[in-house]
Amino acid sequence: MRRMGRRGFVTGAAGTAAALGFGGDTAAYAGSARASGAGPEGGGRMRRRPQRASEFRGMWMATVANRDWPSRSGLTAVQQRDELLTHLDTAVARRLNAVVLQARPTADALWPSPYEPWAQCLTGVQGRDPGWDPLGTAVEEAHARGLELHAWFNPYRVANHTDPARLVAWHPARRHPDWVVPYGGKLYYNPGLPEVRAFVQDAMLDAAGRYALDGFHWDDYFYPYPVAGQTFADDEAYARYGGDHPDKASWRRSNIDLLVAETARRLRDVAPEVPFGISPFGVWRNAATDPLGSDTRAGVQTYDDLYADTRTWVREGWIDYVVPQLYWHLGNESADYAKLVAWWDGVARDADCALYLGEALYKAGDPAQPAAWQDPAELSRHLDVAGSYPSVRGHCFFAAREVAADRNGAMARVVEDHYPTRVRTPGRR
Repeated sequence: MRRMGRRGFVTGAAGTAAALGFGGDTAAYAGSARASGAGPEGGGRMRRRPQRASEFRGMWMATVANRDWPSRSGLTAVQQRDELLTHLDTAVARRLNAVVLQARPTADALWPSPYEPWAQCLTGVQGRDPGWDPLGTAVEEAHARGLELHAWFNPYRVANHTDPARLVAWHPARRHPDWVVPYGGKLYYNPGLPEVRAFVQDAMLDAAGRYALDGFHWDDYFYPYPVAGQTFADDEAYARYGGDHPDKASWRRSNIDLLVAETARRLRDVAPEVPFGISPFGVWRNAATDPLGSDTRAGVQTYDDLYADTRTWVREGWIDYVVPQLYWHLGNESADYAKLVAWWDGVARDADCALYLGEALYKAGDPAQPAAWQDPAELSRHLDVAGSYPSVRGHCFFAAREVAADRNGAMARVVEDHYPTRVRTPGRR
């Protein structure tokens, strides 16, 4: 399943490895060399393959905190594999064609990474070898079933707690405590440090070099979601690196733009056929904030609160597909699903970026949700609405646990109304 030899990445990496505290072990820090002029201002549009012609029918499979899979930590390798195959079989039964598997949930890995430890969600102990290769197996078994396998990475989240001592002893976040910022009860890598940006790219791109992935996928976490009364402590990094920017917000957005643009270029070199996709929070900016924004009154705006300029990434072709998380019902007063579909269709129209829509299956039938989500037809109506917009090329459902359980029959209704037969995966023949 290995895609390519790593020798090209090792060349010239020794200096970077030593500088970041890895000694002379280039195998543990392969791929650190960075092409010159890699910022978003240096490259223009980066499209590298024709847009896909087929419908995307995906589901996310979250591993953080054992959300979807494995069902709990500490299962045997056989039990983990069996559960994985059951999820893949369920995707086939629901006539889906893509699975988006969270392969790097908290700065740890579901494959034998030379950069980061084995994921805690597998064995319950971060760094403990699970005895098999979950990501490699997922790729092989998905392909055997005619499914795409997109590897989903979280760039900056380190831990869902604030105690570095709970990380495995050799974790990069412990070797480089200056890289880490505690915020909102969690640990994050600091996006404002160039050495962090280089490292997280290396850690994620390792998987793209190893496996025949069908997609390289990020979710909505860049700078963390705001927590009332707390400040993300990056003043020192801003003082050091923010001199060319008028304010900290502009500098933070530039940091995330650099991460996206550099990763796109490096992915093109590592695995040029693998599309790069991001699934952001569904509101870029409200129209009251910016006339280019959507007709919404959302409490979070990715541009202002997460410092993620998602509209620019699409319009400039820095990414190959976008899956905005449109997790609101039709007619929602603050963020109406129909209005957001129309806005994203306008953004993606004529852009070199495919548009798929993220669907909140997890809300369907949840008694804590508004009445609209108790109607099994709500999600099916979403697909009806989206079908009238030419830029929309598919949907992705959150998440695997709900695809299987289908609490109120909403997923079965989508399949009955919209997926009468299986279709080829968008990127496979």
